[in-house]
Amino acid sequence: MFNLPENRKPSFRLALAGVILAIGVIVLGAFTRLVDAGLGCPDWPGCYGHVLWPTAAEEIVVANAAYPDAPVEIDKTWPEMVHRYFATTLGVFSIALVGVAWRNRRPEQPFKLPLFLLGFIILQGMFGMWTVTLKLWPQVVTAHLLGGFTTLSLLWLLTLRLNNAHCEFDKKLRDRFKPLAMAALLVVIAQIALGGWTTSNYAAVACPDLPTCQAQWLPPMDFASGFNVFQSIGPNYLGGVMTNEARVAIHMSHRIGAIVTLLFVGWFCLRLFGSNSPLLQRFGKITGGILLLQFCLGLGNIFFKFPLLVTVSHNLIGAILLLCLVTLNYCLITARVKN
Repeated sequence: MFNLPENRKPSFRLALAGVILAIGVIVLGAFTRLVDAGLGCPDWPGCYGHVLWPTAAEEIVVANAAYPDAPVEIDKTWPEMVHRYFATTLGVFSIALVGVAWRNRRPEQPFKLPLFLLGFIILQGMFGMWTVTLKLWPQVVTAHLLGGFTTLSLLWLLTLRLNNAHCEFDKKLRDRFKPLAMAALLVVIAQIALGGWTTSNYAAVACPDLPTCQAQWLPPMDFASGFNVFQSIGPNYLGGVMTNEARVAIHMSHRIGAIVTLLFVGWFCLRLFGSNSPLLQRFGKITGGILLLQFCLGLGNIFFKFPLLVTVSHNLIGAILLLCLVTLNYCLITARVKN
């Protein structure tokens, strides 16, 4: 559904580059979180008062004296700062997108979306700051993760609009699949939110076995504590502060959500593949393949004891699955009806 370059609106390539950068930010954010480097720099926006991070022996001594409760760990400082600088670069891209939209302002050139995107990225930067200053408070970490996925989706939506191409469907076919596509998107968003809450509370390792959890089909679970989003701000959430029963409740919810997502989105992909539209069939094959890969990565996390590569890939493929459904919804909502 991508258009020829001469028919695209200004800043298409800039927006597409922003999408690629946003994917990099999500991957770096996952890597930073998974190597427990979220507090690798206890201050913000610098790192122990440095633009990058302390490396010389005397710098480390001074940093340790300034932050005695958070001694320097070089293997955790650089992931945090690299992630911050990539995120800052994404902010620069959003400013450029607003500038190009303003310079080329006309009714068919999107302006409100780039402007909203800039404001949202500024808010996302604030959540990045609060992630550090509130010591990885799960509510903020989860919101920051969801904000990253939202930023990616908005950038991709802008790219699709700037591409200036439209799908064509029979009206009956479009009306049949439009509500199903939106439902599939909402299911995936809910599962991403569950995944964010799981990793923010260090609940991924609460069930190290499959298909049981801690060798039990129905282990003790505390849903009230596990999903208490009004918990007070504590001193430090690195490593998590919840009880085992609360973490098991979160983990099992994410597992059940994965099964629901597989069944519903998988069924939806089969419906797409069974349609008489080659484009919808293509969407069904691609989305279904990515869905299956994502489910296998989730299983691989547990079977192989959460290797870093598999876990980071699980975040990446989740983002790509989200973009597939955003694209399909955009295609159906903006579709031109065939006579």
